[in-house]
Amino acid sequence: MDVRQFDFTLPRELVAQEPPSERTAARLLALDRQTGAIAHTSIAALPELLRAGDLIVVNNTRVFPARLLGRRVPSGGAVECLLICKGSDPRHPVVWQALMHPGQKLKPGARVVFEGDKKLHGEVLERLFFGRRLIRLWTDDGSDVDAAIDAIGHVPLPPYIDRPDAPSDRERYQTVFARTRGSVAAPTAGLHFTPALLDALRARGVERAEITLHVGYGTFQPVRMEKVEDHRLEAEGYQISEEAAAAIERARNAGRRIIAVGTTTTRTLESVARASHGAIVSGAGSSDLFIYPGFEFRVVSGLLTNFHLPQSSLLMLVSAFAGLDRVLNAYHAAIAERYRFYSYGDAMLIL
Repeated sequence: MDVRQFDFTLPRELVAQEPPSERTAARLLALDRQTGAIAHTSIAALPELLRAGDLIVVNNTRVFPARLLGRRVPSGGAVECLLICKGSDPRHPVVWQALMHPGQKLKPGARVVFEGDKKLHGEVLERLFFGRRLIRLWTDDGSDVDAAIDAIGHVPLPPYIDRPDAPSDRERYQTVFARTRGSVAAPTAGLHFTPALLDALRARGVERAEITLHVGYGTFQPVRMEKVEDHRLEAEGYQISEEAAAAIERARNAGRRIIAVGTTTTRTLESVARASHGAIVSGAGSSDLFIYPGFEFRVVSGLLTNFHLPQSSLLMLVSAFAGLDRVLNAYHAAIAERYRFYSYGDAMLIL
């Protein structure tokens, strides 16, 4: 398939720069994937759109403040570092793959320092692919590096949000069920939930299971190939507990619907099913599954998701689930109705 088939024109003012006033204030476009019928409602109406026996599966990963701002040593020049994923080097205990700016000046051996409530030192060890660096980090007193990152790091807001992160983003760019630290981006479909909405779903008879997939920087990477089939996703780590696996298998065996909250949850469930002869089993692993039209879904029968960028792998996944023409038609309807797009934007329910 040609990547350009997944293009659409979005007015810049529809890219949400701030979260809604309340999490459940987001609008919701409901799409019937069999007929293409569209309805406009709100995320607060989600319990009315689901039915008793449905199982929603959410991603409980927790975003950490992966963006570090500091200076070069000894020149004092400004440095920005986005931690992407843990690396490995037998000589050093704490090593990360990172995107760093200004990259051309940060060669192996370059030293940097990040300061705030804590002080964190860094040294570039290697140049990697796509402009990345391997960097080792340490504190003056040998205290925990992750704690220092949490203290002085900034929320890694997506590049289409044209503002610095604010203190409020530490809470709003995090789901209410976030538990396991490890993501550089939020599983944004989960941002719409509140304890009250979860209670309403429970009262409706909708069950919930939690899995973990740590969202990596690859979620922002554009599809650079001309042909969809030539694109590759970076692997991301996941964890499924015995309790979650059992709940999902019970629902499947009973013929109940599995509603994935987000594309990360979808990829995790479908990855595990493909690797386990169709079953959902507990355990840890990594997934680089790229879902695009033609994919056969084995687990997911419903999807709650935000609106995604043109020509993105996330839009391709949604199109695989509901059909490219129906999804683009829904996107055009959302644009006409002035929905808010992307991470802090409105949502879409496909059943």
